[in-house]
Amino acid sequence: MVNTVHLRTLLEVTRRGSFAAAAANLGYTASAVSQQMSALERETGAKLFERSARSVQPTETALVMSRHAAKVLTDIDALLAATARSQDTSTQEIRLGIFPSLATYVLPRLLQAPEWPGLGINLKVSVAEPGQTIQGLRAGGGLDVALVFQVGQGGLAWPNTVSRQWIGDDNFRVVLPESWGIRPGASVTASQLAEMPWIMHHPGTADATVIERLFASCNLHPRVVAYCDDFNASLAMAGAGLGAALVPELAMHNGPDGIVVLDVPEIRLARNIFALLTNDRQNAQLGLFMDQLSLILRDMSITTRRA
Repeated sequence: MVNTVHLRTLLEVTRRGSFAAAAANLGYTASAVSQQMSALERETGAKLFERSARSVQPTETALVMSRHAAKVLTDIDALLAATARSQDTSTQEIRLGIFPSLATYVLPRLLQAPEWPGLGINLKVSVAEPGQTIQGLRAGGGLDVALVFQVGQGGLAWPNTVSRQWIGDDNFRVVLPESWGIRPGASVTASQLAEMPWIMHHPGTADATVIERLFASCNLHPRVVAYCDDFNASLAMAGAGLGAALVPELAMHNGPDGIVVLDVPEIRLARNIFALLTNDRQNAQLGLFMDQLSLILRDMSITTRRA
């Protein structure tokens, strides 16, 4: 019989791309993750990873299994939540902090889902940027969980009384004015974009610092025509022909006409989305809530739809 702990670890490995990254997120050692994956290979009789001295690559079997594992684990969480509700008919209140684009495009899909009424959750929502919602997790702050994003390795700090759960990635895309004549799906390099006008974050912000380093690494020194930290405004200006912009996928779900979205291999960046949870509030219902959000985010991904 397959161990569900091993399935959860497999899912994290395929999401994060390595044993070490999965171990860091799950609180294991890399050796423990490797042992679990070896045990899962014995349990299933399938080869799940191609191992070399420098890397571990999931096989197609592992990728297929991880997709099924996500559904199986969600069903298990649902069963546990239903069992908990049968023993306690009261609803659970969750005080949720969430950043604007996730509240705009992802949370409503869960609230409108047929299974939402059966989760037994009374949701109280506070929409704010990550720094503000993290403050709500501190003693007396009034939140149970904060959904936040992090670009790169810096910019966020949270209390040691909370645990972190990865929810998904919100990938940035290069957005160009349609009037520039570059067709959707065209193969474009960073060097071809170097002389074009750009809409950038205000200097000194956490996102701006990460993006500036990324651009410098591929020798892209943009000619800035606008500074803007509002993605909707950046998209509108790009659609009007002002300049190119780097915008996360979530912000593009109701994007304006007049833009072309490109995947530029040298310009790869993502907002890593996490749930920060107070340790004394974790239970099956809250776990199911997080899993459902993760599945919706994955299904909405532009990358997934194009694959």
